[in-house]
Order: sequence, then structure tokens, then C-alpha cells
Amino acid sequence: MMLAFCDRKLKRERMDMQMERIITEQMLGNYVIYLKEEEKSTATISKYLCDLRKLTGYAAGRALDKGLVVAYKESLSVDGKYKASSINSFLVAANRFFEFMGWHDLKVKSLKVQKEVFCPEKECLSRGEYFRLVRAAKEMGKKRTAMVLQTICATGIRVSELQAITVAAVRNNSVVICNKGKIRTILLPDDLRKELLYYISREGIKKGVVFCTSSGKAVNRSNVWKEMKSLCNVAGVEPGKVFPHSLRRLFARCFYTIKKDIAKLADILGHSNIETTRIYIKSTGREHRKQLNQMKLVDMP
Repeated sequence: MMLAFCDRKLKRERMDMQMERIITEQMLGNYVIYLKEEEKSTATISKYLCDLRKLTGYAAGRALDKGLVVAYKESLSVDGKYKASSINSFLVAANRFFEFMGWHDLKVKSLKVQKEVFCPEKECLSRGEYFRLVRAAKEMGKKRTAMVLQTICATGIRVSELQAITVAAVRNNSVVICNKGKIRTILLPDDLRKELLYYISREGIKKGVVFCTSSGKAVNRSNVWKEMKSLCNVAGVEPGKVFPHSLRRLFARCFYTIKKDIAKLADILGHSNIETTRIYIKSTGREHRKQLNQMKLVDMP
């Protein structure tokens, strides 16, 4: 009888907590299971959880209501700490979690952001800066890092897709990538394939994934990020420009400059929405200014 009483009390406490809408680790764990069932990638799940931690940190154990969520949204805009796109990413993560929990009344609107027609110079890795990073890696004896940078930039693959670069794939010159529920095949440029074959031979890699850590695990986003940042001083490149994704965007801009085929580029990058691809091919502020000046629409004396 006492056990039945305790069980009813526990259920009542859980219902009270549910009604109070306090985010618990158990809720987050169930949400992760749901996301896996929805076949979200490991990187996407990690991003959602990281963004949700900002909300739980702000709530600090308090029960969520619409006023608190709105206050959280406003706090993200204080002091210009986050870009509007980052804030919207945090809000999307929160809203999707609210949908999962059935807390639809807590959802908030994203910030309205007018699309910029060019990419700020300080955020855009140039072709010259990329080559300086590769040369710095070689000078510092970071052979794997130099090869990773060139593989990402010459193919446009995601860091998480590096594990698809296997010895067999390099030898067959055909890389099959399975990501986000889609399968696509990419080809390796001749020069890259030649360098990869030389790297494989020199490092004595017989089979399996080409880029592995000393423990034998495939390199991940964190490994590549740290290695790239370690090159900045020697390469003379601003750290704020240096991210694994910067290489993918440089590939997109270079490809589009030559081909002007955004639909094909979207297929190569594995984008479902061509609007995402448009973001990748924005010109820099300097290039945009050059285009404006070429129009010659001012009557100069």
C-alpha cells in the first residue's frame, strides 16, 4: 500500500513538473531519441542540444512560460553578442523542442533579417588565404591537416563526410556519401586524387578511412577545427575567417565563378534547398563594390 502511495506521489510530481514546464535531462534524452528516429545527423542533434542548453542556462531551473521565453529571446540581442542568424538558430532549436513537448504556446517568432547581397570581408576566406593555410600546415609538418584542407576545399564536402574518403574510394575515384537521408556521389579532381594516392602510400594506409587520429578514429569537426586554428599565426590569416565550413564555401564560390550553374552546385554540395546554396556563393564586399563601379552610372566631369 505504501509503495502504491509513493508511486502515485511520484506520478503526481512528474505531472506537476510537466505542468510547470521545467526542462529536465530526461526530457532532453527523450528528445534525442526522437531526433535519432527522425534520422537527424549526429551533428544536427549535437547542434540542437547545444542551442537548447542556452535556454536551460537562462531559465536556471525556473518553469518556462511565454514571458520567460520572450525575455530569453530579448537577452540574446543584448550587446550584439550574437548575429541575427545565430539568434534565429537558437530560437528554432527552442521552438522545435516546444513542438516535441506539445508546448505550442511557448513558441516565439524568429528575428526578421533582410538578406545581404554580399559577404562581409572579415568573414570570407579568400583563395590566397586558403593556400597560405595549406602551406603553413606543410611547413609545420602537419601533413594530414594539409591534406584534409585540400580534400574539403577541392570537393566541397562537409567535415562530417571526410569518413567517406576511403582508400578504395580514392583508388576508384568515386566517393559515395550518405548524409541527411540522401546519397550522392562525388568525383575527385585529378590533382587531388594524385596527392591523396601519394599520401596513402607514404603513410602506409592499406584500407579504410584515410584521415584518422592516432587512436584510429576518423577525424571529426573538433579535430579539424583545432588544427585549422593552430595554423592562423604562421599563415597570417585572421582566426575569425578560419573554420572547416569556410573551405566548403570557398569551393562553392570558385565553382560558381567558373560554371554559373547553381542547380548543379546544390547537387554537389548536397543541398535540398537551392536558397541555402545562394548563401554560399555571395561575393565579398570588395567584389560587390568592384561590380558596382564597373556599371559606370555616374556622370563624371
